[in-house]
Amino acid sequence: MESNILRLAIQKKGRLADKSLELLNAAGIRIDNYSQQLLIKAQNFDLELLFIRDDDIPEYVQDGVADIGIVGENVIYESGKKLDIVEKLGFGKCRMSLAIPKFSTFNSVKDLDGKNIATTYPKILKKYLLEKSVNANVHYISGSVEITPNINLADAIFDIVSTGSTLKSNGLKEVETVLESEAVLVANKNLSDEKKELLEQILFRTRAVNKAKNNKYILLNAPNEALPKITDLLPGVKSPTVMPLAMDGWSSVHTVIGEDDFWNKIETLKNAGAEGILVLPIEKIIA
Repeated sequence: MESNILRLAIQKKGRLADKSLELLNAAGIRIDNYSQQLLIKAQNFDLELLFIRDDDIPEYVQDGVADIGIVGENVIYESGKKLDIVEKLGFGKCRMSLAIPKFSTFNSVKDLDGKNIATTYPKILKKYLLEKSVNANVHYISGSVEITPNINLADAIFDIVSTGSTLKSNGLKEVETVLESEAVLVANKNLSDEKKELLEQILFRTRAVNKAKNNKYILLNAPNEALPKITDLLPGVKSPTVMPLAMDGWSSVHTVIGEDDFWNKIETLKNAGAEGILVLPIEKIIA
């Protein structure tokens, strides 16, 4: 690996691979013709991409084969590798939960004492059970964990849950969330100063992209007497921009607001006198 090139390990294929490439592209880092290659250089940045299995990413980054990696938190914790979690990336969100047959009763995790639990993530589960003082039998299963209660191999399972539809289709119900997980950017603990600088440049870009994703640019018209109340509702990045309209006694208000926050406030804005409300997407926010 060239000393002045930062190597990023990402999932070879799958949801995290697609989202990782989308983020890099939105951050202005161009990756061309990657579908047939496992190692490729970015066209306009000192970055190399290494496409590997997600389970291998923690070890590759810890050992310095890659400098940084994008991988789920659950994979990091299960691996036990010594890495710096640099940034949560806001995608690939899921939860890791305990589930039992839907007709079984459940009062607390203590009900699993002495029971058999099947999982692909034994380290995370054992740590959790130890913290809860539950003495259960943990059985490692490499795949199809959700079938094990139906064939009497386990009393419960511990697995990744996104929508819960897989659990329901196998006659299971989610009873306890153990871990909330999302994609994170991790780094080797011994990066050179040059590579740390490249990493900071990537972080600057990706933070600008992620900050813009959940924010909207709002434009509205309002009578001047309503401005104090409306500007209190719309704080913006620092404060709203207010400009007079050609119509006497009216102004235009421009601001940035979180999308969820906007939907919570829209009725209040209208009741305060706001009219002609426009909501526009934002590509980047440079703080």
